[in-house]
Amino acid sequence: MGSAGKVKAQNIEIGLRAMPMFASFKLQNYLGASVKGKALPGIGAGMLLAYNHNRHVGIQAEVYYNSITVKYELPAVVQKINLRYLNIPVLLSLNTDRTQLVNVNMVMGLQAGINTSNSLRITGESNPAIPQALLSVQRGDLGFAYGAGVDVSLDRLRRLRLSAGYRGVYGLFDISDNNLELPADLYYLLDKSHVQTHSAYVGLSFLLGSAGWGEQSYRSTYLPK
Repeated sequence: MGSAGKVKAQNIEIGLRAMPMFASFKLQNYLGASVKGKALPGIGAGMLLAYNHNRHVGIQAEVYYNSITVKYELPAVVQKINLRYLNIPVLLSLNTDRTQLVNVNMVMGLQAGINTSNSLRITGESNPAIPQALLSVQRGDLGFAYGAGVDVSLDRLRRLRLSAGYRGVYGLFDISDNNLELPADLYYLLDKSHVQTHSAYVGLSFLLGSAGWGEQSYRSTYLPK
């Protein structure tokens, strides 16, 4: 025996994501010259809320926390810089077809960042003749976010979806806060620094409520007991 039916497409989507990432931003040494640090793996996690206008276009907002780390090595000294942000991206989502078993998407938009805390860890033997680094960061940041991913339905009604993809963010603002005059034995570690992050993500989302912008047919079969 068999049965046939239709699954209405859903407007509202909520979900959770894990986002391991790498980040880069410009540093300067005590002579004022630009230097490049080594990006170390960072962590990120958060949630999303999306409104799907139709099968192909939607808007999604996210809130996620991330911790990014960059290491800079000097002779006999290692500086490890860690920045922590609460990020709120608002993105335009373009989809092949959200009612299908597999959906490919692209996103782009703006991301606001709130700096929650920072740390600078210095290990090794310091030279008293060389000024010490000072980490000073602006409270806010704004970036351009972009990415692509794949959604796969996990159930027959296509409400539960597994997602994976890439997300990049280019910081539009200088995050360094170098407004105060420093004594001769200190210097600012950041100068004209724009944060760039590259993330992979994986997560689960769930579609809520029904909408009239599309229906997906399905057919099931079963045997009598």
